[in-house]
Amino acid sequence: MVMLMAGETDLTQLIKTMKPMLRQGDYVFCTLPNATCPPHLDPVGYFKEDEGLTLMLPKPQADAAGLSYSAVFALITLTVHSSLEAMGLMAAIATHLASHGISVNPVSAFYHDHLFVPVRDAERAIALLRSLSLDYS
Repeated sequence: MVMLMAGETDLTQLIKTMKPMLRQGDYVFCTLPNATCPPHLDPVGYFKEDEGLTLMLPKPQADAAGLSYSAVFALITLTVHSSLEAMGLMAAIATHLASHGISVNPVSAFYHDHLFVPVRDAERAIALLRSLSLDYS
């Protein structure tokens, strides 16, 4: 068994060093009734639910496949290597963005946390996250 390097767990350090990065493109959430992703799609993420498979896709892929979606999002990656056992980071970020009228759909992966925010709020969300990070410096 190979042990992987654990990420940061200290909330202050996580917020201070989160370095949010706005990724290129627009993203959407789509759902399929079965639990299998078609091979012609390349989602940035997916989740199996009882009701079907939720895909997080670049918008052009969803459009080309004729998939429905209800909103368009920007994707922000927090480039700090956060631990999956870290406490409070997503709560602090969601609360901060919500206090400024920005919704967020967070996704945690092994190395980083990712935030889907409405496209119209992307630049403002980046500015708010950078400001929050400076508050902890």
